[in-house]
Amino acid sequence: MTKSNRTSWIQVLKDFIDAYFKSANKKSRTWHQHVVPYEDGWAVRREGNKRISSKHRKQSTAINKAKTIAKRRKANVIIHRASGGIRERINYD
Repeated sequence: MTKSNRTSWIQVLKDFIDAYFKSANKKSRTWHQHVVPYEDGWAVRREGNKRISSKHRKQSTAINKAKTIAKRRKANVIIHRASGGIRERINYD
């Protein structure tokens, strides 16, 4: 193997590693909070999570909890209707 071939393979490997780490940084999770219907009440769920953060009897209580978390994390609150559609989005960025 010539020196130029080794150099080109090393450069290709370096470029691949750089591209991998740049793409990995873009996939950071958000702290957006969703207020969703849950069993007989309402729940707060972080975007991307399957588990809920907290559950509440009233939607207004769940909204207040989601707002508290979103303000601290500079995120959004997405409030869903009982049917599942989005009712409102509040931005705390």
